[in-house]
Amino acid sequence: MTVRELQDKIIKLKKETNTAILAHSYQAREIVEIADFTGDSYKLSVDATKTDADNILFCGVHFMAETAKMLSPEKRVFLANKDAGCPMAEQMDKALISQLKAQEPDRTVVAYINTTAALKTVCDVCVTSSSALRIVQALDNEKLLFIPDCNLGDWVKQQCPEKDIKLLHGGCPTHAAITPAEVKKAKAEHPDALFLVHPECVPSVVALADYVGSTSGIMNYAKESDHKEFIIGTETSISEHLQYDCPDKKFYPVTKNIVCRNMKLTTLPDVYNSLMGMDNGEAFEILMDAELIADARKCIDEMIRLGG
Repeated sequence: MTVRELQDKIIKLKKETNTAILAHSYQAREIVEIADFTGDSYKLSVDATKTDADNILFCGVHFMAETAKMLSPEKRVFLANKDAGCPMAEQMDKALISQLKAQEPDRTVVAYINTTAALKTVCDVCVTSSSALRIVQALDNEKLLFIPDCNLGDWVKQQCPEKDIKLLHGGCPTHAAITPAEVKKAKAEHPDALFLVHPECVPSVVALADYVGSTSGIMNYAKESDHKEFIIGTETSISEHLQYDCPDKKFYPVTKNIVCRNMKLTTLPDVYNSLMGMDNGEAFEILMDAELIADARKCIDEMIRLGG
């Protein structure tokens, strides 16, 4: 079966099952092409609330599907590949943060969206990479604990010197692997290119950027810019998508090694098999009780209240 034939079967099945397919921007092109919504994790969860579909099939990682379920508890939410996790979301747990809160109860706990539902239950406000700076600036409290990504937290901290922001050692191993040497090498090879970087990268890499922003921010900047060449400092799939979307421009991944293995676990056959297995128990459904949803949603609702 060809890719196109399998895509056609998926398009037919999603209509028959009244399913909306959500694909994170780091997914492969053949998956993005059959998705109803694409973008960053939080954007996709909001998109899920706006569709009339009974079922949501998330092509991403576990915490993203959890967030979609929290915002749309009345819908069935499935993850296309049950093994697709997120090292950053899983590196800190509820017990650790509860202990730190007990030690410093005057600190507001700011949780990056890339955290588990269980961890969100002990956090005060959630942020995304695009809203982190805005939300932190809007908080009344000057004393904050920012988790789990110390690189995104450092980027926010540099722009909010008036805040006392405590960071823990954690973050995205994929973005953190980009080195200044690799950036300088890419800049030497492509001297006319602008360097666009995700704030999950280490501070020494972020310092070399012409633009710092979320995945969607990077893509929008590249599409709207009059510039013709860009070095992309995030997952390599973004360079590929941008090349499709802007064939008159040139995009270079900062290094070929920036690949999120968890995102790449999901395949087009996974999407097909999930649609086939929704009603016989073979698809991986996100199941959360009402108490967990209510407790975990509090920090997301606070983000929304603050304009996130």
